[in-house]
Amino acid sequence: MKDFVYYAPTEVVFGEHSEERVASLIKKYGGTKVLVHYGGKSAVRSGLLDKICKLLSEGGIDHVTLGGVVPNPRLSKVYEGIELCRKEGVDFILAVGGGSVIDSAKAIAYGVCHEGDVWDFYLGKAEPRQMLPVATVLTIPAAGSEMSEASVITNEDGDIKLGYSNDMSRPKFAIMNPRRTFTLPPYQTAAGVTDMMMHTMERYFSKDDDMDLTTDLAEAVLRRMKTAVFAVLKDPEDYRNRAQVMWGGSVAHNGLTGCGISDDWATHMLEHELSGMFDVTHGAGLAAIWPSWARYVMHENLSRFVRFAVNVMDVPNDFTDPEGTALKGIEAMERFYHDIGMPINIKELIGRDVTDDEIKEMTRKCSRDNTATCGCLKVLHAEDMEKIYKMARG
Repeated sequence: MKDFVYYAPTEVVFGEHSEERVASLIKKYGGTKVLVHYGGKSAVRSGLLDKICKLLSEGGIDHVTLGGVVPNPRLSKVYEGIELCRKEGVDFILAVGGGSVIDSAKAIAYGVCHEGDVWDFYLGKAEPRQMLPVATVLTIPAAGSEMSEASVITNEDGDIKLGYSNDMSRPKFAIMNPRRTFTLPPYQTAAGVTDMMMHTMERYFSKDDDMDLTTDLAEAVLRRMKTAVFAVLKDPEDYRNRAQVMWGGSVAHNGLTGCGISDDWATHMLEHELSGMFDVTHGAGLAAIWPSWARYVMHENLSRFVRFAVNVMDVPNDFTDPEGTALKGIEAMERFYHDIGMPINIKELIGRDVTDDEIKEMTRKCSRDNTATCGCLKVLHAEDMEKIYKMARG
């Protein structure tokens, strides 16, 4: 069991009328001039953006807006946001959207307070000394960025997608109204649940087996998300289960399901190269990679994969054949992915065969030209990454 520090300072304001408190919350955390950062047309079409801006004006808070964030948020938009914030004297950033918008907001918040290039943080060449405070009105439950210390940005120059984590970037508050998720398309809903489940699974599949309560919590999150996603795909306006999904995304990535155990994150690192190269939905990319990763590494802690099969995927435990039970758990996860409309290999993800050259390029980027590894359950070197990509090609 690992010693740990659990830190989750974000104030969560959850419920149907939570948005009404946005101005008072910004004042509580010192904001006077706000950048309202958002994504595409949905925030405008739904009326949410207008409502938030009206509430800020009525609350006496000056604000400017910057939209146009896309999935796999781009560094160019971050640079645009940094320039706008400096020009307008912004001292607080409010992200209205999902993980991509929040991640972009975090990067902007770093960059405004940094004299150099904000990309240096993601390259590991610099560390921030301060940043603007960030908060969010969450509309897409998936990434968990509303309570986490992480952000992931894509640099269009070379299609490089990198993450950076720092506790100072944890949002000051997160407003969560499950009704704002009623209009999410089925594919986006399913990809979001896949992402939040993977945030838990990246921690669950560990060599550390002795923090039982953390493991119990992780399994509860996974089982509940499995149940809730089918309910909301059947009835998009099922408030009860939309609420489970919205809160599940936060619990999955606020560190609670990783207390006392070692994180892995290899599936995420491998997927980042899929997103960077093919600009695919992150959750779908995770589903395409995970089964191959699982088969490749399961013998590093076979009992954990057996427990997953039995406790999460409802596979009968064949005590005479633990490997068979573990494999049936992976197969059950593949069926689950297909049942909610997710791919289980790269061919299904991108709609064609991935080439050997593309696999080599993803391997090169993931391994930083064979200088970096990823994973903890099994440390993956470049040759391991390439083998998993080939297993996942479909």
